[in-house]
Formats: sequence, C-alpha cells, structure tokens
Amino acid sequence: MKLLKRNWPFHLMILPSLIFLIVFSYVPMAWIVMAFQDFKPRLGISGSEWIGLDNFRYLFEREDSVQVILNTLVIAVLKMVANLIAPFTFAIFLNELRKMFVKRFVQTLVYLPHFLSWVILGGILVDILSTDGGFVNRIITNLFGIEPIFFLGDGTWFRITVVVTDMWKEFGFGTVVFLAALANVNPSLYEAAEVDGASRFKQTMHITIPSMIPITIVVGTLALGNILNAGFDQIFNLYNPLVYDKGDIIDTFVYRAAILNGQMGFGTAIGLFKSVIGMILIVISYRLAYKLAGYRIF
Repeated sequence: MKLLKRNWPFHLMILPSLIFLIVFSYVPMAWIVMAFQDFKPRLGISGSEWIGLDNFRYLFEREDSVQVILNTLVIAVLKMVANLIAPFTFAIFLNELRKMFVKRFVQTLVYLPHFLSWVILGGILVDILSTDGGFVNRIITNLFGIEPIFFLGDGTWFRITVVVTDMWKEFGFGTVVFLAALANVNPSLYEAAEVDGASRFKQTMHITIPSMIPITIVVGTLALGNILNAGFDQIFNLYNPLVYDKGDIIDTFVYRAAILNGQMGFGTAIGLFKSVIGMILIVISYRLAYKLAGYRIF
C-alpha cells in the first residue's frame, strides 16, 4: 500500500492504456466461441449451431488456406531479414558521420516515413508504380528500354515491392534502436584502437559491429513473435485479385472470409489459429532473447 501511495501518479498515467487494452483485447475474447460454431448473426452466439472443430478442419482442407499461410510466412520472414539488415547497415554508416547537424538531419529524414499511414503511402505507390505513366516505370523504360513492370499485378514483383517498401518505411525506426546501442559504446575503446594504429574500417569491424550484436539478437528474436503478422495495412492497400496467389496473407484472408463473405465462424477460427501460434512464438522468442542476449522484461 505504501508503494501504491507513492507511485499512484504513474499508475494513473497507464490507466487509459489499460482500459484500451481491456476493451479491445480482452473483452472480445468472449466471442472466441464463434470459432466452434456455424455462426449466424441473426441467431447470435447462443442460437448458432455448435460444430466443434469443423471450421479448423475446413481451414486445412482448403488449398488456398495453405497457400495463404505460406504467403504469410514468406513475406514476414523477408520483411524480418530486410528490417534487420537495412537499419543495422545504415546505423553503422550514420555513426561514422562527424558533423552532428548532418547526422541528426539524415536521421530525422529517414525516420519520417515511419509516421505515415499505409493508406497514404498505398495511394502514392499505386500512382508511382503504375504501368500507365508511373514515375518508376517511366524511368525504367527511358533508361533501360524495357517494358513497364507490373509491380502490383505480378505475384513475384508484388512480394518484392511489399518487402522493399516496408523496409523503406520502417528502417529509420530500426536505425534509432541501433544508434541507441552505439551510444553506449565506451569511447575509450575507439581511442585505444586509434593509438594502436587501427583504421576506421578496423574500428568498425572490431568495436562497432561486435557492440551491435547483442541488440541485433534481441531485435531478431523478438521479431519471431510477429512472424505471422505480415502487415495487414500494407497488403490491404496494395493487393488485388491478380496477386492473391502470392500476396494474400492470413489477415487479409480473414477479412474477406469473415467480413466480405459472411463466414464469421470460419474467420474467427483462422484468427484463433494465428493467435495461438503467435503466442507460442512470442514465448519462444523471449526465451531465446534471454538465453542469447540476457534480455528480459519480467
């Protein structure tokens, strides 16, 4: 009680977030039962027929369900790798800048896309990647003399576009994380290396990169918990029926099944399956982060 009286302002500060979490994350769990029903909105949960595991069985019997899970894993893994390599590399180069004004300007510039909505970026990308006079295809046609590329209509190019644009949007945020790790490196290490005649390249290889390995392990292992989150906002604003075979992910599949087609029980079953696998992966990732880098939250 004494601790609570002393820290009550801090508890009050997190109260809105706690209420938000309860209302939007815990209260909806009561409707998980829909995953085991042939849910009909007019009958409600109490009146809908109980069908047990039929929705889950139907999930794995559909050929497109397997493809959707595969698409999700491929896109999520590619994003995870890209969003590790890009900020890691960029943070090293940015750390080498000696003029603080330039360093902070560049850091702010690459960080800004993180705050833009995919609704806005989706509209921009549809325009600049268009085969009919899009900025990117005009450059490709004029410089290389090849036919315009259907970035958002060809499955393979769609995956590449999704990964590259997500990396461009988020690598500024990841760079901040790595720069924070570099800020904790003891400057005397660089001074000692310079006295010993080490070049900037050798200092980077033997001091900078090893200092970034622990945070890289933490970021990488924690990203495993989101391996089934391939980015609904981005995919939803960029995809179309032409790329369903390569670009459809679990979240967009759930949206079409539950909202557009009215298969709410089936859509809930898919979401529950994803949540259970995600929870298992989060537990594994936190254990790996603790074992490999000594990182822990609790």
